[in-house]
Amino acid sequence: MSANGLTIAVPRGALFKQTLDLLDAIGVETGEVRANDRKLLFRDVGLVTMRPSDVPTYVEAGAADVGITGKDVLMEQSEREVYELLDLGYGTCTMVLASVAGDDPMEEARRRLGIMRIATKYPKIAARHFAATGRQAEMVEVKGSVELAPLTGLVDGIVDLTATGTTLRENGLVVREEIVTVTARLIANPVAHKLKAAAIDELLERVRAA
Repeated sequence: MSANGLTIAVPRGALFKQTLDLLDAIGVETGEVRANDRKLLFRDVGLVTMRPSDVPTYVEAGAADVGITGKDVLMEQSEREVYELLDLGYGTCTMVLASVAGDDPMEEARRRLGIMRIATKYPKIAARHFAATGRQAEMVEVKGSVELAPLTGLVDGIVDLTATGTTLRENGLVVREEIVTVTARLIANPVAHKLKAAAIDELLERVRAA
């Protein structure tokens, strides 16, 4: 079964399996998606798979009518013109401020220099958090393992997502502050939300029922 004429952007990665399970539960056939690790577009069932960070881009441009991505992505890309329709309640993670265990090097940097260096994949979220709490911080944007940055002395701390805290602990880091809890969200293209209102409303009802 297709997604009632809608094109849905599906996030690969941590949200992938639970998203496919949700689609199965509302009657969208995902067998072909599960069987193809490399194929990205599944026209017959109206699904297109991509990195979670790309979902708002495709939905905003109308290449997908609706999509699923993490609230962290939406917060970091707050300039995207998309409608957030529903908190899907899975993929729960916490955005945290962390540093190496022991005396907090971030506080030491504040005392000595008045500013901290923070590594993160989420510079906008991090900057807003520090601004809201009246602290100065220089953002160092990294793409790979954020945990490495404080261990090598590149930064004083990190802002990152964690589900269990295991990776932080294994690298000798501790959580100093919890910034926000994030979950998967259903978003829609504003034009599609008007022109395909009936189909999107039906999708919403099926998701809520599931």
